[in-house]
Amino acid sequence: MSEIDDVEQVVRTRLRSLRNTLGLSLDELGARANLSASTISRIETGKRTIGLDVLLPLARALQVDLDALLDVRSDDDVLIRPVPSTTGEHTTWMLSRPTGTTIAMKMRLDPTDRAGEQRVHPGHDWFVVIEGRVRLLLGDREIVVETGEAAEFATMTPHSLRALDRPAELIMIFDRDGHRAHVHHEPSW
Repeated sequence: MSEIDDVEQVVRTRLRSLRNTLGLSLDELGARANLSASTISRIETGKRTIGLDVLLPLARALQVDLDALLDVRSDDDVLIRPVPSTTGEHTTWMLSRPTGTTIAMKMRLDPTDRAGEQRVHPGHDWFVVIEGRVRLLLGDREIVVETGEAAEFATMTPHSLRALDRPAELIMIFDRDGHRAHVHHEPSW
């Protein structure tokens, strides 16, 4: 099978799956796309080639962009192999791709006696402690977050994190602004 045939087969499968997921009959999708039900049926079964003349109206009718229908990357883009990066008392592993709107990372904090400087930045942070205990300074508040507990807060409130008693590990999720602030500036934890 050629590469073009592979792409066409993926597009056919996606079109049929989207139509079925949305609960649309061939006639209903045809009405939305200004195409006949038989044309859509022939596209889905491989009896008609897929051209832009039908692909664009079908994508609009199914409310997806062409990238969603034509993306045929291999599964290599699914697996992420985190690499540790150590700075001061913490090590981080990126768990998501830096191009997304939400960034996930694993962090290991080593205990320290020095108080980290509280910082602010646009965004929103969330973390869950998977091992150990973490002291979250959030403005004037000191909050101890235990193993299995999570914290969520707006990052315009001054904040810092540190491990208590022994090393702690956490999974953190940042929105894009939070990611920029934590990764591109010297972290305070």
